[in-house]
Amino acid sequence: MSKTKSKKTKLIYGALILLLAVLLVSSTLLLLSYWEKGRGLFPAHDVTGSAVNVDGVNYVLNDDIQSILVLGLDKFDEARDDAGFYNDQQADFLMLFVVDNEKETFSAIHLNRDTMAEINVLGVAGEKIDTFTGQLALAHTYGNGREVSCRNTVDAVSGVLNDINIERYISVTMDAVAVVTDLVGGVEVEINDDFSDIDDTLVMGETVTLNSSNVLNFVRTRQGLEDSSNTARMTRQQDYLTSLFKAFNEKAEEDESFIVDSALKLSDYIVSNYTVNQLENLVENLSTYEFKEIYSIDGESKAGEKFMEFYADQNDVNRLLLDLFYIPEN
Repeated sequence: MSKTKSKKTKLIYGALILLLAVLLVSSTLLLLSYWEKGRGLFPAHDVTGSAVNVDGVNYVLNDDIQSILVLGLDKFDEARDDAGFYNDQQADFLMLFVVDNEKETFSAIHLNRDTMAEINVLGVAGEKIDTFTGQLALAHTYGNGREVSCRNTVDAVSGVLNDINIERYISVTMDAVAVVTDLVGGVEVEINDDFSDIDDTLVMGETVTLNSSNVLNFVRTRQGLEDSSNTARMTRQQDYLTSLFKAFNEKAEEDESFIVDSALKLSDYIVSNYTVNQLENLVENLSTYEFKEIYSIDGESKAGEKFMEFYADQNDVNRLLLDLFYIPEN
């Protein structure tokens, strides 16, 4: 395994466990509400193919697979004049965790937030009133900014992945980044971009301890940097999360009440359709399961009329889904 892949594996595993730990404690202390059936009235995608034939071999969906979409939310500042029920939070970070309960393993698919997808436009009651083709990140901006928006994003991701069923979601807003950074006493990172026109505390070539006053500049900024691509920003976010997880663990080992205190302060930033018991079972399982690999989808990035657009390679989508969601038919 390459150094980069190993780093990403540790990062994503740590980030998921951290989120689940916070959600678990929040659920216990604050009585996380059960998902309200029918809250969003737009129709979810139906899985179109429970069986496929590839090179003469029949494959069927693996019933032991569980999928969890993890979303990192940020503000969306562009004005829109389209009709529909929407909010100002887009999904900047999207990762689908695929859990194989029979093999006791799990993997992840890192989705490009610029992936072009069919997105539902929702009415004020959460019903689907139209669709449009746009960046995957925009799906969350339709809905109430909480459960309905998460379900709309799940629906859009499912559409990109051949209508595969996605059962669960966890979303965390970018506002939580500043809070958790101060909770751990700062997060140390190396500055590899020129932020001189944006934040003079982020000096290129130096190791800096981020705090609530400058962390969002580090993890959010794209415009004004030499490399303004989403890929470069994702690299910075990965560096931040790696250091954050280390600092969080150190604090938790020093202070038994740290996770509980953190959960209370972070719970308002998190939305999930897990119940308490479901979340407890997931945490218990993943603590013993083996993390296998982080996958990404091949494709092509193009400059759109306003924003970058990523077009997923359908053959690569098919290959990935076959590997993760299907098993040969007996």
